[in-house]
Amino acid sequence: MKAVEVLSAPVKGSKALVIFSGGQDSTTCLLWALKKFKEVQAISFNYGQRHLIELDRAAEICADLNVKQTVVDLSEQFGRLNESALLSASEDVDATTHRGLPASFVPNRNLIFLVYAHTFAQKIGFDTLVTGVCETDYSGYPDCRFDFIQSAQKTMNMASEVDILIETPIMWLDKAETFKLAELSGGLEVVIKKTLTCYNGDLTMNDYGAGCGHCNACLLREKGYREFLLL
Repeated sequence: MKAVEVLSAPVKGSKALVIFSGGQDSTTCLLWALKKFKEVQAISFNYGQRHLIELDRAAEICADLNVKQTVVDLSEQFGRLNESALLSASEDVDATTHRGLPASFVPNRNLIFLVYAHTFAQKIGFDTLVTGVCETDYSGYPDCRFDFIQSAQKTMNMASEVDILIETPIMWLDKAETFKLAELSGGLEVVIKKTLTCYNGDLTMNDYGAGCGHCNACLLREKGYREFLLL
């Protein structure tokens, strides 16, 4: 699916809660949601991530776009119960675990975010969650797959007797098309100048955005930007 198709496709709900990290993917989803829904809010999570600066970027972007943001602090729980290079200042984020997964994978992170967001959506009367997971460029994270999202939606709705839809606008887009969707949504400059995707939280500015330039997230983002320029 191309970015133009994603932007033109109809949505079923009217009020969207965007799971928002301040990175490229979630910011593109926020920009998309602002074009598609009557009311939009954002929910962000502090889970003790090494690149905590992303939350500052998320707050900045929400302020710039006039989007109400709720921040949930899960840092104590994640630090005690979980293990990931993203929760450590010293581990190699580009390594592979003994299970063959990226060291930057945080077990059950997306599921926990979805559960909290689903709960909050019920409280504020929202009918849709939006999350920036992507199976095309999913970096080996099992909780970014379409089947997982469908399963989570069914389970959470069944558990609460509600019908909240999970929208995944970039699920089938590669990084080049994700840049394109941001452009079509009127926020390419926001994505390049404001977002932080780098696993190391490096704020060095490049033409494709901030980042160290050598972690897997930066390499994927740069490659996508170069391909976007050729679209």
